[in-house]
Amino acid sequence: MSKRKIEKVAVLGSGVMGSRIACHFANIGVEVLLLDIVPRELTDKEKAAGMDIQHPQVRNRIVNDSLAAALKSNPSPIYHKSFANRIETGNFDDDMAKIADVDWIIEVVVERLDIKKKVFDNVEKHRKPGTLVSTNTSGIPIALMTEGRSEDFNKHFCGTHFFNPPRYLRLLEIIPSPHTDPEVIDYLMEYGSRFLGKETVGCKDTPAFIANRVGVYSIMELFHIVKEMELSVEEVDKLTGPVIGHAKSATFRTADVVGLDTLVHVANGVKENCKDDERNDVFAIPDYVQKMVDNNWLGSKSGQGFYKKVKGESGKSEILSLNLETMEYAAAKKVSFPTLEMTKGIDNLEKRFPTLYGGMDKAGEFYRKSFQGLFSYVSHRIPEISDELYKIDAALRAGFGWKLGPFEKWDAIGVEKVLEDMKKADIPVSPWVAEMVESGAKSFYKLEGGRKSFYDIESKSYKPVPTLEGQVFTDHITGDAVLWKNAGTTIKDLGDGILNIEFHSKMNTIGGEVISGLNKAIDMAEADYKGLVVSNTGDNFSAGANVGMIFMMAAEQEYDELEFAVKSFQNAMMRMRYSSIPVIAAPHNMALGGGCELCMHTDKVVAHAELYMGLVEFGVGVIPGGGGTKEFALRAAEEMKDGDIRINTFRNRFLTIGQAKVSTSAYEAFELGYLRQGIDEVIVNRDDQVAYAKNAALSLANKGYTKPIKRKDIRVLGKEALGIVNVGAHSMMSGNYISEHDQLISEKLGFVLAGGDLSEITEVSEDYLLKLERKAFLELCAERKTLERLQSMVQKGKVLRN
Repeated sequence: MSKRKIEKVAVLGSGVMGSRIACHFANIGVEVLLLDIVPRELTDKEKAAGMDIQHPQVRNRIVNDSLAAALKSNPSPIYHKSFANRIETGNFDDDMAKIADVDWIIEVVVERLDIKKKVFDNVEKHRKPGTLVSTNTSGIPIALMTEGRSEDFNKHFCGTHFFNPPRYLRLLEIIPSPHTDPEVIDYLMEYGSRFLGKETVGCKDTPAFIANRVGVYSIMELFHIVKEMELSVEEVDKLTGPVIGHAKSATFRTADVVGLDTLVHVANGVKENCKDDERNDVFAIPDYVQKMVDNNWLGSKSGQGFYKKVKGESGKSEILSLNLETMEYAAAKKVSFPTLEMTKGIDNLEKRFPTLYGGMDKAGEFYRKSFQGLFSYVSHRIPEISDELYKIDAALRAGFGWKLGPFEKWDAIGVEKVLEDMKKADIPVSPWVAEMVESGAKSFYKLEGGRKSFYDIESKSYKPVPTLEGQVFTDHITGDAVLWKNAGTTIKDLGDGILNIEFHSKMNTIGGEVISGLNKAIDMAEADYKGLVVSNTGDNFSAGANVGMIFMMAAEQEYDELEFAVKSFQNAMMRMRYSSIPVIAAPHNMALGGGCELCMHTDKVVAHAELYMGLVEFGVGVIPGGGGTKEFALRAAEEMKDGDIRINTFRNRFLTIGQAKVSTSAYEAFELGYLRQGIDEVIVNRDDQVAYAKNAALSLANKGYTKPIKRKDIRVLGKEALGIVNVGAHSMMSGNYISEHDQLISEKLGFVLAGGDLSEITEVSEDYLLKLERKAFLELCAERKTLERLQSMVQKGKVLRN
């Protein structure tokens, strides 16, 4: 990577995208200058306040209102509310000169070439030579924007297409113009990945680039298939959601969220600008879609689209779906297909695809038709939109949330099988696919030596999928590097003396198999290795323990077995804390209940920025029983000072568990006390997380890691804190703010955190607190109300996040 550094950026345009791009740069610690136009008129409120158009508050109204709206939006574009202080606002007339001090200027104004050119004229007046400039256009050719620009401007100019919302969608398409310096592209490719946490994909300057070209094709094709096969909106969304590794919003809910007008705009753009596209007809707007646009049924932004939320007769909200034949709304119907029933026991997504594709019902027919159309389309997009097939898959995964890209789906079904079927159906496939198969290459990808390789069409050979230096992908580690496995875990050798244990239970829940795997991993690491990393490639780090197991034991009053299970969990956590090797946790997404407790007992947490961490057991009628309550008592003791401050510290810890608070980012997890300042760290790019965790384990080991000594000096407050808890819980119950059962849980939680009813501040051991925690957990499991909550969770198919 070059020596260029990005310390300050200017974002020109504060609309939905601009304000959120600014927030994401603020997320990673960059100083941001966010500018927009000066209002042309005063509002009534400004007139009443006696302001004129020259008033600073008026001149920055548009940008300030846009940023405020973004910060209030849900989900939040910012990791922590304090990070918004890194954003300075201003306007094009008064503050454009400030761009002379920035390192990267990002244009995010309206999608009109004439307006963008006017903005660039202004930029040229103030920009210092060498400053990066990019446009966030989603479809205007990059080359057209370079006309009339200086040589230095063009050398440092390119397209940087962020996907909305920028914090959550990983795709960043980098599009050079004919004049862009290759060093600029290389720099932004690495910076986008390493610093912004993006999946950076280099694109050609073709209409809609890669993700929207293929993703919108896929949606438009389904818009036509739904009529051809007489499918309902609900049926298509059932068939195109999580079962094929797509988002829950599937097809029509996604269209509602994105906005039907936006999809139509992109589709019209491709149809108009891609006359030679062999499937140009697919981008034609179906009559029913055009009618929806004419009726302003655009989706969420207009209150109705393919779905409509209304108040039912009972006063409860009800979701209606659009009948595409009658164009009237009706109650959504439950959808069922035999093919989908056949896949219920197939958790592995790749193994699910042959069953879906081979289905003998209407669902199977739908999958064959839609997959074959998609595969044909992407085969013909090479080399038009990309020379390498892996870029198409990467763009669809990161931009549209597909777990498998088109070529990865094709591999999962079987390249030869699909090719044969498409030949029989007279569906054209680009010749290079048949040539690949005839050469003996039977798949688009393969794993070799722990690296994923793709079939390179030009060289007719497999080449490694490019990654940043040092990145480690545990799902690529196979063969002899897989050292041990059971039904819930796999232990792999990361190299350099570090092991990794990954979970692969449902939602990565922590049960007996996972506990056994954790103990085995520590045994192996202590015997022959330097350290251990706990990480996985699942959707979530861990959603907790299986509620069914706890409910079954509690309902059958098998309290000895339940106590054994809880104690086994506690013992495993303590083994991680007091092993002779460093243990590093690398959590991402959900780390709830037991997943949170596991992290709290490691030497260091290398957390992904998108971390939803919390001790949420209170919601199902118990307290954290895997060492979480004990750990909060320990951490509270370390923070406590004399007087009122110690009570405030205790209260904060109590309320965090009692209100089942969950962080909305890793940075909030520090604030809630789940992560430790000065010890735990945050990383923005998931692809760097395992390598960083491995290096953290190596660093601790190489410094001379010594097994910690069990704590016996934990200061607890006893009756001083307990009295406050009991009075508070009683008052809340008397005021009907909580139930009697909630009052009981609160008192049990307070009892453990206070260290029992000790008469004075006392130093106790971790074992003492674990015993109190275990006793309280078991007593609560015996309560009828707890059993009812647990049963409800089982019936809903959820897990106890403990």
